[in-house]
This record gives sequence, structure tokens and C-alpha cells, in this order.
Amino acid sequence: MNRQAQAAVMFLLGGALLHAGTTDLYLRYVKSGLRPMLLAAGVVLVTAALATVWYERKRAVVGHAHPDPGVAWLLVLPVLALILIAPPALGSYSAVRTGTALQPPYGLDPLPASDPVRLSVVDYASRAAYSHTLRGRTVRVTGFLALDAHGTPYLVRMALNCCAADAQPVKIGLTGQLPPVLRPDAWMEVTGVYAPRVTRDPVNNGVIPYLRVTSARPVATPADPYDETWNK
Repeated sequence: MNRQAQAAVMFLLGGALLHAGTTDLYLRYVKSGLRPMLLAAGVVLVTAALATVWYERKRAVVGHAHPDPGVAWLLVLPVLALILIAPPALGSYSAVRTGTALQPPYGLDPLPASDPVRLSVVDYASRAAYSHTLRGRTVRVTGFLALDAHGTPYLVRMALNCCAADAQPVKIGLTGQLPPVLRPDAWMEVTGVYAPRVTRDPVNNGVIPYLRVTSARPVATPADPYDETWNK
């Protein structure tokens, strides 16, 4: 692959990083806090590509470059795929095959006085499993549905430390007034109350607390589908 082809690939990759970093697309790959580094990497790659093209044009004045095989340009295809095709966030398929990542919390912030209290999946699960702060409170939680091999419904959010590659599910078991049709991967906003029931995840024996649903409604997939609660 000649220098001009390398420059084209670097330019496309840098452009893809800038495109992802200036939209919500990057949230499909990494946590929100990495956005500045993603943008910086895109700027560096685009600058390096432009510098390479300038250098090659200058060198062409005093020399003769031999063309490289055209097949090298196939390396551009994965970069174009990154730009044109946004991968889906990890969903129910991964959730039911991976054990819950719920761990005892280091500390819990005080809850607001008014109900319903809007909580993340991680926050509700941590409080329901390891504290008594939810007794008598009405909560509202958003996540996607997952059904295990026995048809047990869970409200799930994939939690991540750095990027989608290390995402792990945190699961809440659902009971109460559930919709008549439960479709895996459908996003729902669930309103309900704390349920004292706790089970163990069959994959890793982790704790899965329950929520008694009083109402539920479908919602659109959020711009950031992952839960970063434990990174804040």
C-alpha cells in the first residue's frame, strides 16, 4: 500500500472518529467521558493524513513512485462500514448469557423526597439488594427487557467501565402488572415499588433484586444505551 493510500485510510478513520465524537454514535463504543480523547485522536489522524499527502506530492517532484496493487484499497472498506453502519448496543442475547455485574455499593446518595423517584437500573438494584432505602417508595426505572430460558422477565441495562467490550448486565426481576406481550430488547419505562424478593443469577450466582411493577410503557432507545452509574 503506497503512502497516498495510507493517507486516505488515515483520513477516513480520523473522519469516522470525528463523526462519531460529534454525534451520539460514539456512545455505542465507549463511555461518555472518553469523548475528548476520541475527538483528539480524530484530529491527529486527519492532520497526519494531510501531512502525508503534502510530503508525497513534494517528493513526487523529484522522483517517480511505482503504483502499488489496487487491492490495498480494500482496507478502506472497514472504515467505511464504521462510518455508514452504526452497531446496535448489546442487548438481551448478551444479558441472559452473562451473569449480573451487581456489586455492593460503596455508598448511596439520599433519595429525593417526592415520588416517583427516577433511578437507574444499577442504582435501584444496588439499593434493593443491599439497603433499606426503597421501602415505601415509588420508583421509575428505564431499561430493556430480557427473558431467560424459563420466560422470567428482567429489566436490564448494560453497565460499562470503559467501552462496550467490557459491558456487563445488571438485572432487575419484574413482577406485578406486566404488559401482556413481552418482547426481548424492547425498551420500557417501568413504575413500581420495592419488592423484597431476591433471586440468584443462574449464570454466576449473583444477586438479582425484584421490582413490583404498577405501570409500564414502551420508550425509545436512549441516546446512551449503557449505564455508567458506577463511574460517577
